[in-house]
Amino acid sequence: MYTLFYYPRNASLAPHFVLKALNVPYQLELVDRKKVVQKSAQYLKLNPTGRIPTLVDDDFALFESAAICLYLCEKHPDGHLLPSEPMARAEFYQWLMYLTTTLQNELMVYYYPERHTQNAIMYDDIVNTQQSRISECFELLNKQIGDKTYMVNDQFTVCDCYMFMLCIWADELKKPPLSFPNLNRYLKTLAQHPAIKAVCELEETDLSAYK
Repeated sequence: MYTLFYYPRNASLAPHFVLKALNVPYQLELVDRKKVVQKSAQYLKLNPTGRIPTLVDDDFALFESAAICLYLCEKHPDGHLLPSEPMARAEFYQWLMYLTTTLQNELMVYYYPERHTQNAIMYDDIVNTQQSRISECFELLNKQIGDKTYMVNDQFTVCDCYMFMLCIWADELKKPPLSFPNLNRYLKTLAQHPAIKAVCELEETDLSAYK
């Protein structure tokens, strides 16, 4: 059985969606960020980065959210969370890399400006700048979604799991994802997916804005 080391609304959310969508046996292990458990000696043995999430599969431990998602999908291809056709698979990787290396990074700068300057006076400037940079990302994603139900190949994939996680993170921005018309429709549809509904209920993530 898989064990997902998680904390609500953290980067463990996408792997949690994937586990639920694949309908495979798993258990959750809370890593209490309030008590900085992710930096404990015991946890660092599993994940030397001291970050969340970590997936344990028997004696195998894996970190990095996107890597965990891909590992699970490749172990369970019958779950169809990865496109099978080569060009669709390539497009899938393109957007997953964009979400992980661009949008997620921009959000991290927004939420943790103190990690990017030694001058506290600059915090507000960084946050305001990031609002604009993140909006540019969502403008691109809004165009990509268009009138489609899912991001890639008209198929629910890891990209949708990852996208929903990041959009939840961004819901407090001055221009949140739901303010973009295509993303609004897309996200409200995703919020009805059984795996997303079940995980958000379990992690006590409010989806009332997505109704």
